[in-house]
Amino acid sequence: MSKPLQLEFLDAAMDVDKLPASRGEIVFIGRSNVGKSSLLNALCNKALAPVSKAPGRTKALGCFAIGRTGTTLVDCPGYGYAKGPQALRAGWLPMLSSYLLEREPLVMVLLLVDGEIGPTASDQKMLQWLREHELPHTVVATKHDKVKPSLRDRRQREVAAGCELPPEAVLWVSADNGLGLGVLRERIHQWLG
Repeated sequence: MSKPLQLEFLDAAMDVDKLPASRGEIVFIGRSNVGKSSLLNALCNKALAPVSKAPGRTKALGCFAIGRTGTTLVDCPGYGYAKGPQALRAGWLPMLSSYLLEREPLVMVLLLVDGEIGPTASDQKMLQWLREHELPHTVVATKHDKVKPSLRDRRQREVAAGCELPPEAVLWVSADNGLGLGVLRERIHQWLG
């Protein structure tokens, strides 16, 4: 099994201009409660990013240094349903689009979709938006452990079809049992050079 990423929390910002400098960055995006923070914690084998059963716990762009490489990971607020004041929720989507379009060190967008339920309409809209803006992205299906073993092959095909991708293009992971974490860690190192 691959070694956990050496992550350290740097800062949380509501504005892309307030984020720390980076020579290369990967961002985790997805709807609320898809498991972005859980996956980030599993990748480093530490409880760094706040996790909650209630959707919408992440309210700012959380920036994490990867060792002493000068590279970073960013955990974004989820889109879709989330608890919180309406004014705050209304600001999340503009903040996310501003970040994605303006952040120069950004090398890869990890779009997380819930593998148990498949891509939602908001996931499909986000995927279309990423394609329209020609942003480098990879679809990561979370919660593999929640899919019954007898349904996994079919579910993998359904999730890929819902994202208009071949099944091998979707990376499946589980923050609970560790499936796919080694592959994702290796890809993170490759993307960041």
